[in-house]
Amino acid sequence: MSQYAHPEVLVNTQWLMDHLEDPMVRVVEVDMSPESYKDTHIPGAIFWHFPTDLSMPDFGMNLDPTGIEKLLSRSGISQETTVIAYGSYPGTGAFIFWFLKLFGHQKVYVLNGGHQKWVAEGRPVTSDLSNFPPTSYQATSPNPDLRVFQAEVQASLEKTDCVVLDVRTPQEYSGEIFMIKPPEGAERGGHIPGAVHLEYTHTLNEDGTFKSVEELHGLYSSRGVTADKEIFPYCAIGARSGYTWFVLKYLLGYPKVRNYDGSWNEWSRLPHGLIEQ
Repeated sequence: MSQYAHPEVLVNTQWLMDHLEDPMVRVVEVDMSPESYKDTHIPGAIFWHFPTDLSMPDFGMNLDPTGIEKLLSRSGISQETTVIAYGSYPGTGAFIFWFLKLFGHQKVYVLNGGHQKWVAEGRPVTSDLSNFPPTSYQATSPNPDLRVFQAEVQASLEKTDCVVLDVRTPQEYSGEIFMIKPPEGAERGGHIPGAVHLEYTHTLNEDGTFKSVEELHGLYSSRGVTADKEIFPYCAIGARSGYTWFVLKYLLGYPKVRNYDGSWNEWSRLPHGLIEQ
């Protein structure tokens, strides 16, 4: 079996088990609700609440470097800390990889299989809350090479060498349901015209680990998502598409991938934005 393009960005459960007491390793769990973290998190893991720590009231991603500095500082993370990311939702760790790389953190890795595999193997969990001495973290401005903006996505719709990749559920893609519906009701259902649909969970094995290189190549190429094209993944709020950015760029080595983190949360509210259902 071929190796991933960058296998070094993944750690397995045994590696993490062996490094739980390492003071230079910080395990980060990210979830939508504190309840999922409270009783069954990995020992030493700190908790980031997605709605309050990583997003804004309008569900857009919080990309303010000052806010990120506060989050990492209170988490006891310095520029030299090795961060291992995971969550109870499939692929959460890969999204955090994109998010921290966006702000220049170098030592970030994804727990392959995440919480699901850790628990399935009978490894220790705890309800004890973790606290670490604060640091003085200094983040960089968001790296523009990791993002794509709405205007460029719009312009790409006429290009044959670009793929807009919708990684939401089939029901979201068709406009049948909304994953996150703003209170003002301004969001419309459907997808970006011409967007290729491939739900992000198809890239995972049943145990939550990533599929092989051969399987991933076959999956994406069958939809016309190939390494010679520029790929713009999107989802509801940029998290699942951040995961897809990680898979394409770090596991498969696609050179031209940028996350449309504005995603459907932004596109669906454009007054004159084109939408297909």
